Amino acid sequence: MLDVALLPGGYAVCRLPAGFRLCPTLWGELGDHDVVTVSWSVDGISLICPARRVPEQAVVETEWRCLRIVGPLDLAVTGTLAALVDPLARARVNVVAFSTYDTDHVLVPAVRLAEATTALERAGHRVHK
Repeated sequence: MLDVALLPGGYAVCRLPAGFRLCPTLWGELGDHDVVTVSWSVDGISLICPARRVPEQAVVETEWRCLRIVGPLDLAVTGTLAALVDPLARARVNVVAFSTYDTDHVLVPAVRLAEATTALERAGHRVHK
């Protein structure tokens, strides 16, 4: 059983062109519970951030909600991300997953949030809304 926190507000999954310069002011007004993750590749930059902080040049996916495993987690522990993703997959809720040093996060479409939290609770997890 995992404790899972629903972070406030919507999130965006964005694509920016390769070589785009991310401005430090993007994270200037992040709240206490906000999370941002950036991945660079030869194909471009992937950015996950609060929906209110999306750069104008970004190609944006639908609004998402972010669920975070309450941590910190020990890096040696295995299976925590799978424990979230598996019940969501069985419920046919699409996800975007990412990890930080301390814990794992799962984004679910905002329109499927109720189904996602129900699937996680049925799997024995506690979702703190």
